[in-house]
Amino acid sequence: MAIRTAKAKWEGATVQGGKGTMTLGSGAFSGPYSFQSRFEDGAGTNPEELIGAAHAGCYSMALTGTLAKSGMTVEWIATEAKVHLMKLEAGFTITSIELHTEAKVPGADAKRFGELAELAKLACPVSRALGGVKIELFAKLV
Repeated sequence: MAIRTAKAKWEGATVQGGKGTMTLGSGAFSGPYSFQSRFEDGAGTNPEELIGAAHAGCYSMALTGTLAKSGMTVEWIATEAKVHLMKLEAGFTITSIELHTEAKVPGADAKRFGELAELAKLACPVSRALGGVKIELFAKLV
């Protein structure tokens, strides 16, 4: 299966005074990030925003697939992910993600749509990954 990549480069001796760039392996996106864009209202992106974009996109595709398998025809699905980052005793933590989804599915029954929407949440690879992932570290000094 596919292996997707992304890179980040950070410059600066401190988190508050440094700056970085995150780049998708496909080249479709490259953007700056900083302490200000992550924890304040500064310009640029942040890891949580990119997690939210990945989750919203993955979930929209998973829901489309789930609905299509049950015979429904999807016109469109729009999902917004709200990633909650909080400072806890252990440090900054993503505490929850809200998926707000709207879909246009002509002739769909609201109850059945709700059931399938829940099933799609379980089928979404990003939802599953965010539920607990083994992380391996390969680090070296250069």
